[in-house]
Amino acid sequence: MARKESEIIEFKKSTAELKESVISIVAMLNKQGRAEVYFGIADNGTVSGQTVGRKTLRDVTQAFVDNIEPKVYPKVEARQIEGKDCIVVEAHGSDSPYFAYGRAYIRVGESDKAMSPQEIEIRILSRKKLLWEKEVSEKTLADVNEEAVKEFMRKAKTVKRIDFDFVDVKSTLHKLHLLHKNQLTRAAEVLFCDENSMEVQAAIFAGTDKLTFLDIKSFKGNLFNLRQQAEIYVNGNMKWRADLSESRRREIPEIPVRALAEAIGNSLCHRDFTNPKGNEVAIYKDRIDIYNPGLFPEGVNPEDFFAGHEQSILRNPLIAETMYKSKDIEKWASGIKRIHDECVAAGIRVEFRRAKTGFVVSFYRPKWEEGEGLAGGQKSRVKSRVKSRVKVIEIIIQNPSVTIPEIAASLDMSIPGIEKIIRSLKEQKRLRRIGPDKGGHWEVSG
Repeated sequence: MARKESEIIEFKKSTAELKESVISIVAMLNKQGRAEVYFGIADNGTVSGQTVGRKTLRDVTQAFVDNIEPKVYPKVEARQIEGKDCIVVEAHGSDSPYFAYGRAYIRVGESDKAMSPQEIEIRILSRKKLLWEKEVSEKTLADVNEEAVKEFMRKAKTVKRIDFDFVDVKSTLHKLHLLHKNQLTRAAEVLFCDENSMEVQAAIFAGTDKLTFLDIKSFKGNLFNLRQQAEIYVNGNMKWRADLSESRRREIPEIPVRALAEAIGNSLCHRDFTNPKGNEVAIYKDRIDIYNPGLFPEGVNPEDFFAGHEQSILRNPLIAETMYKSKDIEKWASGIKRIHDECVAAGIRVEFRRAKTGFVVSFYRPKWEEGEGLAGGQKSRVKSRVKSRVKVIEIIIQNPSVTIPEIAASLDMSIPGIEKIIRSLKEQKRLRRIGPDKGGHWEVSG
């Protein structure tokens, strides 16, 4: 074994440090859900050995069982390491927060620190929320979208993450562990029922805040359908450019499509389903935000996942496992790394940040019109479905009495083109005319 302490491994010179080892087990369980303690190895990894007898093993086991809450029943065994007798304790648990001698601890690097009351409260609430996806749903098998289940199975079989065939909805959901005594779980409800509590709100804003919006939509449906609708919305409303630098024309998005798809998929999978707030996709002038109503786990930072070594912390393991099987997400803590790597390769700035009620991934849009993100001498033509609408709204906000011909002249566009934009904004109830064409004014909503 590699003799080095970590967030899941602790060395103790002897069982004289038994109390400290109980604290370490608790700290590691609260951080990673698993822990190993080796008696007979010094902090620096030197194996000194440990006297091992039947009573010693029994006393060590009893110390862990008696002094940890909720109860943990570790594996305790004698093991020879470098020819010397040692005692190895292995424990697993998902009922965080764990307490040692009445106090909760968390592992930070190779040391153990006491958890604050706020951290403990968050852990307790999170433990209750973990049960949500396993609760029995009010929906029945008749509410399941059979075509959605079949499409899921087709994708899962294609990527070879499922080894059984679709026979019917009930047997498929049973094999996916989405039934409880032949009743749908809440996980099955959001995954495969079109009528559920899920919602994605999507909007385009004129500026860099939510003061003025140009378009707003609300999507409902099963989780897979919601993901598809959200992706179509973003891909259809961000900028694309035609790269003419080579013999074959290439359409290039301002934000990597795979990174956006990963962010949307993760936001739906890892959200807090006990929170009534919906997921959000917001397209601003300078960025695209993907919001997830689920707090990022305490004790780790998004940046910790960039290297790909951090362990995954799943809020909704049943839903995550199902989406993993169809390759709608990669389960093993790789989502943030994949998003980060895609954006770095494309030269796009991406930011992962905690919000008061959830978590946000922000993709910052390049200013192609100013040459940002374009290689020198590269031929490119930028197109945007919303750019003209944004400009029209900005001009009207600055001068509510402006006329259509004046807007057309300002933007170097045709009058019929501006009239079409005005008509669209009126249909969306984003704009209305107060008074006559002469002497009246525009009123922007939102």
